[in-house]
Amino acid sequence: MSELRRIALIVLAWPLVAGEPPSLAEILKRLAENQEAAVEARKTVVYRQDTLVRLLRTNGKLSREEKRQYSVMPTETATKKTLEKFEGKYERGGKVLPYGEPGFQYKDTDLDGDLIEDLTDDLVNDKKSRDGFSKDMFPLTGAEQRYYKFELKGRKKVAGVEAWHIRFEPQKREDGDDWDGDRHWKGDVYVDPEEYQPLLVATDLSFKIPKAVKILLGIDLKQLGFQITYQKVAEGLWFPKSYGTEFGLQVFFGYKRNITMNVANSEFRRATAESKIEFGEVAGPAGQ
Repeated sequence: MSELRRIALIVLAWPLVAGEPPSLAEILKRLAENQEAAVEARKTVVYRQDTLVRLLRTNGKLSREEKRQYSVMPTETATKKTLEKFEGKYERGGKVLPYGEPGFQYKDTDLDGDLIEDLTDDLVNDKKSRDGFSKDMFPLTGAEQRYYKFELKGRKKVAGVEAWHIRFEPQKREDGDDWDGDRHWKGDVYVDPEEYQPLLVATDLSFKIPKAVKILLGIDLKQLGFQITYQKVAEGLWFPKSYGTEFGLQVFFGYKRNITMNVANSEFRRATAESKIEFGEVAGPAGQ
């Protein structure tokens, strides 16, 4: 076959292989449909969740740390989490000391103890969510998309896949306020081009702490954002695999902590009234 004929055949076949790229509206529509189906499918999934929350002083030394392992079971309306293992430790007088149960406080006013408990509860224990993560952070379903505006940025390789890259931020009303006071996140979504499922979502706060709040209340947040990856665990079922954040907090003009939090979901299996069936290995995108 001549080189010219070979090139001509490739050009003729190209539309069949690549096709026209979908519109942003089509990507969002299919993403919303698949997310809503995934949320429904998660009603039958049992899994393990491991959390790690670490508070560091500004000099980098550990102030407090907690590791938890949960078993997570679906209920009729949400999920039930059972604490299976717990490890905690805190620094006092230059020594790192262990403790064995949540809510432990070693003094009357234990800001680290209160903060680490609130962080764990607020960030990964959303009682209305099937995976524990607040839906307000990741606007993927149709119900959430209406509160945001989106921009298709092209493609970017994520976990070995040339994913669709979409940027989002909260919609504003004509008066400049958010449509919903709880939706303050902006960020990026990377969508699998074959299955129209999210591979990665990364968010940041869409606003800065007002200077007056910093001055009057002594509160400041630095680099607050979240990143979540998704995994295909069975045909038609994608699930949040990992979740992480790192940020700095200053409050009360003296209390300062650098905070890291990581969550990992694993050991997914189907649960029914009659039985539990473990999923087999499902090949995901390269690099997952």
